[in-house]
Amino acid sequence: MNIKKRDSSSIINSLSGGVVPSRGLQYIMVGRAEEAKQILSDLQNIKMGSSIIKLFIGPFGSGKSFIQALIQQIAFQEKFVVTKADFTPERRLYGSEGKAVAIYTELMKNMAIGTVPDGGALPTILDKWISDVQSKVVVEKNYGSVEFNNTDFIRDVEIEITNTVSKMDDLIGGFDFSRILIQYFKGFVEDNNELQRKAIKWLRGEYNTKTEARTDLGVRNIINDDNYYNYLKVISQFVKHIGYSGLVVNLDEAINLYKITHPQTRDKNYETILKIYNDTLQGNVEGIYFTVGGTPEFLEDERRGLFSYGALKRRLESNRFETNEFRDLSQPVIKITPLKHNETFVLLQKLSEIHATHYGYQSSVTDDEMKRFIIQEHSRPGADENLTVGDVIRSFLGALNILHQNPEFNRNDIFGEKEALSTQPKNSVISRFAASEGE
Repeated sequence: MNIKKRDSSSIINSLSGGVVPSRGLQYIMVGRAEEAKQILSDLQNIKMGSSIIKLFIGPFGSGKSFIQALIQQIAFQEKFVVTKADFTPERRLYGSEGKAVAIYTELMKNMAIGTVPDGGALPTILDKWISDVQSKVVVEKNYGSVEFNNTDFIRDVEIEITNTVSKMDDLIGGFDFSRILIQYFKGFVEDNNELQRKAIKWLRGEYNTKTEARTDLGVRNIINDDNYYNYLKVISQFVKHIGYSGLVVNLDEAINLYKITHPQTRDKNYETILKIYNDTLQGNVEGIYFTVGGTPEFLEDERRGLFSYGALKRRLESNRFETNEFRDLSQPVIKITPLKHNETFVLLQKLSEIHATHYGYQSSVTDDEMKRFIIQEHSRPGADENLTVGDVIRSFLGALNILHQNPEFNRNDIFGEKEALSTQPKNSVISRFAASEGE
């Protein structure tokens, strides 16, 4: 397999640790071709000015986080800014004592672009934008080069920056956002890292009091629990104005909203989801792609889930004509199903090849052994209720590690006896898989 060491390392280390790799997803994508096609279509629509919200719903281990990681990879290729955050008891869409703005702060910290894919890209985005503005001024105003010691040049650059950020003044929060960007530019020109740091701190929603922000930056407002969503919309407009395709916001672990014990607080969080839903579908905001990953109970529980909120239930009920075979991937809710056994088999084939390429050896694991491994994993007590594809992958990579480092290890202890393929109950899913050719 022609794969970069950095990609194979990310795949092996991440999957062994039970998390989705941030790189190399194209090498292990199995059974998600239709979803990938829809994601690309959604992103193309957002480029044209739309906004979209998608809820990816499935049981633990079904692949929701993988889908969001796939969205990130495709979005990078389409020149989007991408960010992500997990809901926790301390990070919500609505809350007091900093619990709501905490989700915004996490999103700002995790902001990423194709050249800075692991987060922390906000300063890079701002510096690149300022550099682009400077280059534009050099050409249009016939300066010989970037001239930081020329007050006329600095004034012309500041005017160009003001022209860009003033387009956001009409948005709620846009005026203060613009002033902070001017402060950041001032720090850029004066090589004042402390001023730039304070501007980034404000943009990330990390100021606790207006007094502190006014003293440091001369602005009267701060980003807080009540207004953070407005600033998220401002940022989506800003990145479009400076040349990116839009903003992708991946929110995961929505089960933590479902677990909120106080009914009114939980409803307020769901009300924020409704607000985002209405804003995106009614065209009140453009250039932003929200995704939310959650479990079936988070969506469908009519006592505590989204369906307990009547306005959301009406909007999020699935297309009644949809079946497992004929799906509607354009609707807001996409139900993710775990990989089938034959798809898991193909994935293990890919992982075996990646592992062998990464460590520089010739794989000796046969297709027959991989089939027996899957059968053995799914034959364990409680596997039907608890086993996920992620669990199978971790076990398989562990097996590959053992065989690579200990060639004399008894392979039957890992893959089971060959008779396993013929001892499954007739007509069971495993039996049909065992009888297949591993397509």
